[in-house]
Amino acid sequence: MTERTGCVVVGGGPAGMVAGLLLARAGIEVTVLEKHADFLRDFRGDTVHPSTLTLLDELGLGEKFSALPHTELHRAGFPTNDGGVMTIADLSLLDVPHPYIAMVPQWDFLDLLADAAQQEPTFTLRLETQTTGLLRSGRRVSGVRYRTADGSEGELEADLVLAADGRWSLTRQWAGLEPREYDTPFDAWWFRLSRHEGEAEGTLTPRMRNRRFAVPLPRKDYYQVAYFAPKGEDLRPAGIEHFRRRILDVCPEFADRTHELESMDDVKFLDVRLNRLHRWHVDGLLCIGDAAHAMSPVGGVGINLAVQDAVAAARLLADSLRRGRPTTKELAAVRSRRLLPTIAVQTLQRLLHREVVRPVMAGRRNQPPPVMIALLSRFPKLCYLPARLLGVGFRPEAAPPFARRPMEPVTATR
Repeated sequence: MTERTGCVVVGGGPAGMVAGLLLARAGIEVTVLEKHADFLRDFRGDTVHPSTLTLLDELGLGEKFSALPHTELHRAGFPTNDGGVMTIADLSLLDVPHPYIAMVPQWDFLDLLADAAQQEPTFTLRLETQTTGLLRSGRRVSGVRYRTADGSEGELEADLVLAADGRWSLTRQWAGLEPREYDTPFDAWWFRLSRHEGEAEGTLTPRMRNRRFAVPLPRKDYYQVAYFAPKGEDLRPAGIEHFRRRILDVCPEFADRTHELESMDDVKFLDVRLNRLHRWHVDGLLCIGDAAHAMSPVGGVGINLAVQDAVAAARLLADSLRRGRPTTKELAAVRSRRLLPTIAVQTLQRLLHREVVRPVMAGRRNQPPPVMIALLSRFPKLCYLPARLLGVGFRPEAAPPFARRPMEPVTATR
């Protein structure tokens, strides 16, 4: 069976859902294909930064987002030898409507976007629909092949294919696009531990001791913890007791709760990648988000860069999609718009890998570089700069006029 749409988006993550919502609000027929039955997947990027919170306000979704269960991070810092915390980023200094990072389950965020998009008559979300290949007309990508949960297969022709299927993008691979890989010294092992009332309110404090590095993210009733292990080291064969000891090496304050990890099934592995495509498109297809540039979890900025890619793509391509097929020049304009912010963030992440994470894991020190400590101690207002880079970024994208809506109240009915 062959069908047709204006734009087919492969992948229902943050980039795909934002692009689908915005293009539908531009009056373009758009279909999002998501291989899973829902958005309920744990230990995905759950940080929503001030730039994205501002975008949600512009889309009329800010109040509905605020009603979702979430916590707010206002500061990030490192523990000091005297038991205190040295602040390195103070988001409360930002002159933005929401000077904090919202920690919210990604599935709630995606459900919010899906509900808003499904109010648009030109939007279709197809769950349990896996993209299996690309359609071509000569050299141009002209759509996708797909398979549904019951094994049915079909073809969906489109004027544009947006590849938003993440860091392991098959769509990118089928298009012949190969990213350049950058060195990452660690992989991340994610798990949950309970959080006592009053602990770590509003502050993100990575832990660094005994060649170990961990980042406990304070959620409403628990910590979502990322433990960094040397790249390629498999911690599963040694078992859960060995893993608990590693956690206590770096976070001794968790001694009263590591028993909550009953087996290595409670620990999820993330193969950390940092890469970037040189070219983000071929004729008829454009990569955005992690499909164009996989980000390190350092800083938690991956979602927000992906969202900004989606906004830029919708704004730059909406007119051409209304007329028909975007040209390769128009597709290249999206990369041109988003390349500098991507390079800047990845350069910063590589610097943090080299100067902060790697020395700790090599046993050379248990704190940030001395020059960083000295500068922030002498000039506390320098905390604004990392907060700006972390919370807003180098080139935040505003919602295009066609996508803006009045604020929807939480009690609004569809």
